[in-house]
Amino acid sequence: MPNMHVTKHPDGGWQAKKAGAIRASGKTRTQAQAEALAKSVLSNQGGGEVRIHGRDGKIRDSDTVAPGNDPNPPKDRKF
Repeated sequence: MPNMHVTKHPDGGWQAKKAGAIRASGKTRTQAQAEALAKSVLSNQGGGEVRIHGRDGKIRDSDTVAPGNDPNPPKDRKF
C-alpha cells in the first residue's frame, strides 16, 4: 500500500509527496489543500495511507484512503 506525506515545502507552503519520491506531487498554499491533493492522488491510484506532518515535521495524523472503486471501504475509526 503506497504512502503519501503532507509536509512543509522548503520554499513555503505545503506539499503532497509520495514516500521515497524526490519531487512533490504538488505544492499548495495550505495544509488542508495539500491533504486533499494527496487523498485525491491515492484514490486514483488504488488507495493508501496519507501521513500528515505538523510544522515541526512530526507525524500528527494519518488517514487511510480506500480505492476509488471499492464498494465497501474500510471505516476509519480514529475520528
